[in-house]
Amino acid sequence: MKGTTRGPMSGRMTGAPSRWLVAGAVTCGLVLATGPAAAAQEPAAQATAGQRAPAAPCAGDQLIANSAERIGGSQVRITVINDGPEACVLRGFPTVALAGQGSPDRNKPLNVVRQGQANPVQLAVGGSASTRLTFTPVLGEADGYCASGAEPTVAPSIVLGVGGGGLQLAPDDGGEFALCGTTVRATAFRGSGP
Repeated sequence: MKGTTRGPMSGRMTGAPSRWLVAGAVTCGLVLATGPAAAAQEPAAQATAGQRAPAAPCAGDQLIANSAERIGGSQVRITVINDGPEACVLRGFPTVALAGQGSPDRNKPLNVVRQGQANPVQLAVGGSASTRLTFTPVLGEADGYCASGAEPTVAPSIVLGVGGGGLQLAPDDGGEFALCGTTVRATAFRGSGP
């Protein structure tokens, strides 16, 4: 076989193209495999980067409430609305004080017994959350009495402490708040609207 040489170079030459083909196929496969994965991760990274920071706590000056809605002889529900320019987070329980019809700063704080577990409530602008207050009832008619023997307390308004501010509210039926003792039970705020 004239013209044909077999030696160390000829073996390498015939194997080299197949090795290059295998290396090229593996490289292309890796590029194709990482291409769609990278593309799928890219929108996720953009979504994370585009997310807003958590909403700030609700401030007293962005919350409003109209009145205390009677839901029984000794219970009222108070709904607060986010009237601010941005969403906020409402946490925990309100404070409660009895007040006259004058300044909300002139009030008599009540001891609040917390009921239930408090969870953060996200309030969009216009969103609302409510709490339920339960007073120890005054028994009897007209000049009622307290089962404990204490004198009943009557006040035309309460001051609901929320978001570092105070909302002065009267009952929605035009009456007054009447209670025995200096304690009120309050539920944690719960979301109640848009």
